[in-house]
Amino acid sequence: MPLKRKIINDPVFGFITIPNDFVYDIIQHPFLQRLSRIRQLGLTSFVYPGAQHTRFHHSLGAMFLMGEALKTLKEKGHEISEEEKNGALAAILMHDIGHGPFSHVLEHTLVTHVQHETLSLLLMKQMNAELNGALQTAIDIFTDKYPKRFLHQLVSGQLDMDRLDYLRRDSFFTGVSEGNIGSARIIKMLDVKDDQLVVESKGIYSIENFLMSRRLMFWQVYLHKTAVAAEKMMINTLKRAKELSMNGERLFASPALSYFLKKETTLADFENHGEALQHFALLDDNDLWSALKVWASHGDTVLRVLSEGMINRKLFKIEITEDEVEPERVKQQLEYYTRKFNVSEHEAGYFLASDCMATDMYNKEDDSIGILYKDGTVKDISKASDMLNIELLSKRVEKHYFAYLRV
Repeated sequence: MPLKRKIINDPVFGFITIPNDFVYDIIQHPFLQRLSRIRQLGLTSFVYPGAQHTRFHHSLGAMFLMGEALKTLKEKGHEISEEEKNGALAAILMHDIGHGPFSHVLEHTLVTHVQHETLSLLLMKQMNAELNGALQTAIDIFTDKYPKRFLHQLVSGQLDMDRLDYLRRDSFFTGVSEGNIGSARIIKMLDVKDDQLVVESKGIYSIENFLMSRRLMFWQVYLHKTAVAAEKMMINTLKRAKELSMNGERLFASPALSYFLKKETTLADFENHGEALQHFALLDDNDLWSALKVWASHGDTVLRVLSEGMINRKLFKIEITEDEVEPERVKQQLEYYTRKFNVSEHEAGYFLASDCMATDMYNKEDDSIGILYKDGTVKDISKASDMLNIELLSKRVEKHYFAYLRV
């Protein structure tokens, strides 16, 4: 049979060649194709209208970078077999297949007891069964059970291909230039020492730029206050829809969405190719937007107001503060909503959200970034860098927020 050789024109990296039939068949699988219907940045397009790219885009870009990284390491004398190469390419292609619509929204609402990494692994195992075990090496690399640990670090680590792609890609589509890292140079500087991924010392400035870019992208894009407000509003909308469904209300929803609205799922429902996993594999952004459009005229005041707000960008107003919001402020807001909409205090609670948001830029407890010197010694970036304040990057940054409906 002829090779199913395909070339994809990617706006970030240019032409990407799908290397063989094995990789092509994975890309063509419904679990991967579903990612083309899920936006990479969820609701961030409310802030940056250009952020319309999908998790499928991202997976292809990460696959391209993985191929470049493996080629670099082979050129430096590290043995990587064809099976290992295919396994690493497959692992990075599939690393996001457990994500639901709107990033982590479902983990706070409809699929509350199972993390997306677990769902990714369960979907990989189902694909592996369909492909007669051809994905076992990829699964071993993904779960860090493969003997060559540096392959896992390329999939999930401080300098994995996931991060190298999403920073470049998210920077490109949002227009936030600070995230435009030198991924090509970082990859050219990669090496392996004692089965650990390291960076040649001449690449230290690229790593410093990478860490700083990641920090800037978190606060300018991933945790932008308007994007956070939109996410909290979506979470409350779905929580209300689930509460109504669990109480017997029949809501418009696709079969896949309806399944999760009516049922509190556990890991057991997903395991062994369970019914929950099959429904989850059919969920994408379209299910939620279609439901929101119909719910915007529903008889329930809370569901109607929140859904209409999501559809027409009447988002929660959000205030970022150093301290937690005063209970009296929350009480006043709740009392206002109960009078305004003639609803109970419990129902009024859906019109606001308060909590904290935090991020760790460089956690030294994770795999460190090792800098390799010409004499063969390796130093952690925190000791090798003479200008980057790693202590600052390591510090957990925490901000409180109070989000509430504007009326």
